[in-house]
Amino acid sequence: MHEPMPQKNDPSAPTTPARRRKPASTAPAAASPSAARSIYQVLRQRILDLEMVPGERIVELDIATEHAVSRTPVHEAVQRLAEEGLVEIRQRVGTFVSRIPVDGMEEAMLVRTALEVAIVEKVAERLTPAGVKQLERVLADQRAAAKAGDTQRFHDSDEAFHAALADIAGFPGVWRTIQQAKTQVDRFRHLTLPLQGRMDGVVAEHTAVVAALRDGHGQRAAEAMRTHLDHVLPVIGMTRAFQPDYFVNQTASGRSRT
Repeated sequence: MHEPMPQKNDPSAPTTPARRRKPASTAPAAASPSAARSIYQVLRQRILDLEMVPGERIVELDIATEHAVSRTPVHEAVQRLAEEGLVEIRQRVGTFVSRIPVDGMEEAMLVRTALEVAIVEKVAERLTPAGVKQLERVLADQRAAAKAGDTQRFHDSDEAFHAALADIAGFPGVWRTIQQAKTQVDRFRHLTLPLQGRMDGVVAEHTAVVAALRDGHGQRAAEAMRTHLDHVLPVIGMTRAFQPDYFVNQTASGRSRT
């Protein structure tokens, strides 16, 4: 595996929005399981939000200094992220944010689609006027985020929309399962949001789901959700063309290739 190459200077390419790294607490933290867990959560969110981009070097000493802790909890956090596939540790080379594995995306979306379609079917059986209002409030926030071009707010609202469906269905735990399955997909989705018309398209797809549910058409709502999720993978090629060094394929032998 080679070191990430500089990004192509293509003025027509959608740019990854500049993300201000959220400062960690400056208060001293003990080298304890709680410190390791806190650092893990901070780093994980930065990786998912692309504040730490694929291929970026991770220096444990710098992170320890930032969090005012020893290297021990940082090392534990990094090891946990490596087990999730979000960090790659190369012996005698260094530690890096993992590139996005293209080969695993289809499997992740297969799991997500099956669960989310099932959730919508349950929502159709249990939806109340209060539930409709809850979904419409989230949609309104998504529309505002799309209009403002605020990709982070849009992503957060997108998560809130799908979480609300699971909550209304009575299966909030299923959403947590989906979140684990779609970890790598989330990083990819952050790259797609700046694409022209992408956010407006997602809003339209969500609106179709809510409209079908509101009208009592459960099957139509389930198909609308399936259609919505089927639109995630087709834009991989386009996104990868603009950010080739953010992605990697896994060969049958387990070795990576670009």
